[in-house]
This record gives sequence, C-alpha cells and structure tokens, in this order.
Amino acid sequence: MPSRRKFLGQCCAAVGTTGLLSALTQLRVIAAVASDGLDRPRAAAVAPDYKALVCLYLNGGNDATNMLIPGDPAGYSAYARLRADVAVAQSGLLPISPRKFSDGRSWALHSALPGLRDLFADGKLAVLANVGSLARPITLADYNAGRGLPLQLFSHADQSLQWQSSISDTPAQTGWGGRLADLLDAQNSNSQLSMLVTLAGVNSFQRGNNVLQFSTGAGGVPNLLMGPDTPVGVRGQIYNARDRILAAGYPNLHSAAHAAVTKKALDDQALLGSVLPGAPTLNTIFPNTTTAANLKMVARLISVASTLGLKRQIYFVQLNGFDFHDDQVTGHGPLLTELSGAMKAFYDATVELGVANQVTTFTASDFGRTFAPNARGTDHGWGNHQFIMGGAVQGGDIYGRMMSLAVGGNDDTGRGRWIPSTSVDEYSATLATWFGVSASNLPVVLPNIGRFAQPNLGFL
Repeated sequence: MPSRRKFLGQCCAAVGTTGLLSALTQLRVIAAVASDGLDRPRAAAVAPDYKALVCLYLNGGNDATNMLIPGDPAGYSAYARLRADVAVAQSGLLPISPRKFSDGRSWALHSALPGLRDLFADGKLAVLANVGSLARPITLADYNAGRGLPLQLFSHADQSLQWQSSISDTPAQTGWGGRLADLLDAQNSNSQLSMLVTLAGVNSFQRGNNVLQFSTGAGGVPNLLMGPDTPVGVRGQIYNARDRILAAGYPNLHSAAHAAVTKKALDDQALLGSVLPGAPTLNTIFPNTTTAANLKMVARLISVASTLGLKRQIYFVQLNGFDFHDDQVTGHGPLLTELSGAMKAFYDATVELGVANQVTTFTASDFGRTFAPNARGTDHGWGNHQFIMGGAVQGGDIYGRMMSLAVGGNDDTGRGRWIPSTSVDEYSATLATWFGVSASNLPVVLPNIGRFAQPNLGFL
C-alpha cells in the first residue's frame, strides 16, 4: 500500500491531467471550465521579487557530445574519427566564442541549434560542461575499485531519479525541486495555486513532502464535457452536485484524503480556467512543436502569477526521445531543432513579458552517451553538458571542466563514458541559491552538497 504522502501527490498530479476514475473523473472535467461567459480578472504585473525555475528534461539521455563539438580542424578530425557513424558533419556547425573559458580547443554547436547559438552570443545562455550524478567526487581509480559510486549507473530509471532528486547514494523519496518548494512555499503566502506546475505529468523532480505537483497541459484547462455554451445556471447545478459528492462521508483515510485532494485540484483547475483568459496576448511566435507549446503555456502561467498570488514557481517540461541506440544522426537533429526553437521563443516571450531576469530555464537529462558509437547509435553514458538560459544568467561562456574526449583517457570509464567533473548537486545548488535558498539551508534542499567543493558555479 502506498504511503499517504505518495498517494496524495499522485492523486493531485493525476487530477490535473487525466483525472480520477468514474464519477470523480467526470467532476474534474466539469470543474475545468475555460470560459463561462463571466467577467475575467485581468493579469496583474508580475511582482518585482518574483522568480521562476523551469526544468526542461531531455528524457532518454541526450548525446551532448554531438551537441557541443570541437570546432578546430584537428579537434574535429579526432572527434569524427572516434565517433565514426554518429559524427555530425562539419559543414554547418555553429562556432561559439566563450568569453572566459579556454582549454586550448575551439567549440561549436550542432547546426540544429541556431537559436541557442544566438542566445549564447547575446550572453543569455551558458553551457555547463561534463555534469552528472555523483555520490562524491571520484577518480578513475575509484571507479575501477567500485568506491563511492552512484547507485545503478547507466540505468535510465535510476539515473533519472538521481538527476531529479540530486541524491545518488540512497533511494530518494523526494526531488530537489519538491524540497525547494517545501522550503520556500511560505513566500507564496497569498497563493491560490501550487508553486509546482508540471506539463509532463507526475515526476520525481517536483515530489515534495508538503507542496503537491499541479499538472496541466499545453492547452491549459481542458474543456472536454461542458462547452462554452453550457448555461451558467446549469454549471452552478453541476458544481453544487460535485461539492455534495466530495463533501460526503468516506469510510477510510484513503477515501477521505482522495476526496480532499480531488476537491483542491478541481478548485485549482476552475481557478486557472478563470484566470488564464486574462493573460496578456503574446506577440512572440512559437514554433509548432510540443515543447514550444508547453513552454508557451509556461509563459502564460508566469504572466498571471501575481493574480494567483505567486512569488515563486517551479515548472517541469519534458522533451522525449533521446535514447538513440540506432539511427542517431537521423533522429537527434530534429530533437535539437525542437529544443532550440522552443527555448529561443520562450526566452523571447519572457523578454516581452518583462520577466527575463526573473526566469531561469535549465536542461537536465538521464546521462550522456558513450563517445564510442554502437554502429549507428550510442549506449548509455555518464557525464553530460547542459544549457542554462535567462536574463540573470552569466551567459556566453562554458562553465566547469571539459572532458578530454579521449577514449581510454583519465576521464573515461570505458567507451567514452565520462566521469563527471561537476556534480548534479553543485549544478542544483547554484540554481537554488539564485532562487533564494540561503547557504545554511542548502543542505535541506541538497543533503549531499557538503561533499562537493563548489556550491556556486558562477553562472548565475
């Protein structure tokens, strides 16, 4: 039997998208009304002390060594020789010029990332090199001896959990985004909606002890059963019937908790349906992709944050499909095109809304891929590169230490599975510090941060 906290968290997130079973499913849909003909509150200006973190999770293990590629002739030649069938063509690579970082090599972005190249050049995008799950800093000798390793390396499920929880040596019950929300939710003292909003269903990153995930979609509040032409009086009757069902007595704790969480989620959906129509119309053009649609909804939700009484928000968006064991060259490029277009449009939307300095978007992924290919694909790796985007980002630079890209070198545990030189804990701590966590409270959000040397990597 699941724990009460886990049960409640799953119920709350599920109600926001797919709903509950039987009558409760119908009631959730009924309550989720986007338009009922009544006057709508207009969105208030976003508060000057508002901040949002947006986690963009690249599900399946993004091959970042095909995202950031040696750009000089000698470096590219060595890269192409080792990557063989999965090497990206040199023609069309997008050179970048880091402002401070230098390791004697030149670097370029994949040709599918022009939007991110432009943000990098404008100082609004940073790259964090070779970051991954670590229980503590380790060397190749440690790895070979099996000392201090994360649990179940190279496993999708385990490494996704470790990235999203920032705990690599024990099974985690909460995510670092959820613990962050638990710590700072008091700043949303007048809030009417959860500060944890997911556009990808239930996730480990936003699992907390107190603050529950609220799930919605790119289309906002669904309008599946009751259309805009349903008479207002009929709506009132339906709402009253819903309230009577949810207020009825229940024979056990799970049923009562189920009803309470369902009612809260239905109320939240109805509230969102009344507020979203008051969001300002965005002039920014978003590409016609799932990720862009999700990020456009995030932008709309941010624009009504003050109306909802929110000063802190944490969003989770997911782009699927990165587990390329075959046909990587064919499949990876379109995913990067979707990523670049969606991120660039989202940044432009935050500029349009006047909140670019208050919103930080960051990527994460299960792990990197092996540098040595597996015919036309790659296998599960370890260390990986990530993007951080926003007006507050000290962009136009690469942070951390690049791996050598030498199979069999000191960074390689085998076939180009790079030992991370930066931990997920340090990455997360830098983001959490910007979000408002004090140094003394960092261990509350990131229990293992004391094991690592750099709780602030300097990109914010």
